[in-house]
Amino acid sequence: MARGPADGERRDPYSPTLLEGDRILVTGGGSGLGKAIAGALVAHGAEVVLWGRRRAVLDAAASEIAMLGDPSRIVVDSVDVRDAEAVDAAVDRMHAGGRPLTGLVNGAAANFIAPTESLSARAFAAVTSTVINGSFHVTHAVGRRWIREGLPGAVVSLLTTWVETGSAYVVPSAMSKAAVNAMTMSLAVEWAHYGIRLNAVAPGPVPTEFAWDVLDPGDSSVIGATDVRGVPAGRFGRPDEVANLVMFLLSDACDYLTGETIAMDGGQRLAGPSTFSDLTHLTADDWAAIRARGKAAAAATKAQQAEGAGAEQR
Repeated sequence: MARGPADGERRDPYSPTLLEGDRILVTGGGSGLGKAIAGALVAHGAEVVLWGRRRAVLDAAASEIAMLGDPSRIVVDSVDVRDAEAVDAAVDRMHAGGRPLTGLVNGAAANFIAPTESLSARAFAAVTSTVINGSFHVTHAVGRRWIREGLPGAVVSLLTTWVETGSAYVVPSAMSKAAVNAMTMSLAVEWAHYGIRLNAVAPGPVPTEFAWDVLDPGDSSVIGATDVRGVPAGRFGRPDEVANLVMFLLSDACDYLTGETIAMDGGQRLAGPSTFSDLTHLTADDWAAIRARGKAAAAATKAQQAEGAGAEQR
């Protein structure tokens, strides 16, 4: 099996001052790829504003990220990106209380695997309201502020390669990510003359907490998003690799690049059918077990967050 470079062989490709002077908002910055990206931004000189729905999770992430750079460059705000009015108010607070934003990372998301015929309207909305509505609300609020104040800016959205192929069993996510891809291309044209760039990154399988649990089919006979057999590179991606690409897109190294979605998946999308196509072999009992694992993972995550919040109060 092919492998990536060992820990000791990894070299930071960027100067620690790459993003010095930048102020970047990261939605979904309390966990997963959002947290990894936020940490990389701080480590390379940026001030970072973390948004999420749960303040305790954001505070824990900020404490972790603080070890990578200056703690004074980390700001947290509990904001539900699904609420347009709350988003507008939070953007106003940021601009009133500090330097203007220079960049935005749309990282807030939700997803799970399930047969589409089993989905309720509520389950569908749980994904689409965060990804479609949330990404638009934040991009719209930040972009309008930049335009009004005559400021340039850069937006990077975290998508998936499903925007090209669709994907069975994650239809709400595939639809939502495709919508954000369309927003990226559309606003890249509309806002280019303002000096505002919009691009996106489409990672392949990158292990992160919780997301890995809810996307794992738990059946070794099928190939899903969490199975390395579907990746020609022979390994999973790393959060730092995604963060490196995001930093490049946010930096002034590529001011002429806009409207693009860049896949980073070890060749996965080129090698075969869409990510979850092999799950058609699963039975009703298999799906029941998947739902049970997903619920258990969600409960465990909430319990850990509650425990962490209690420890902070003590």
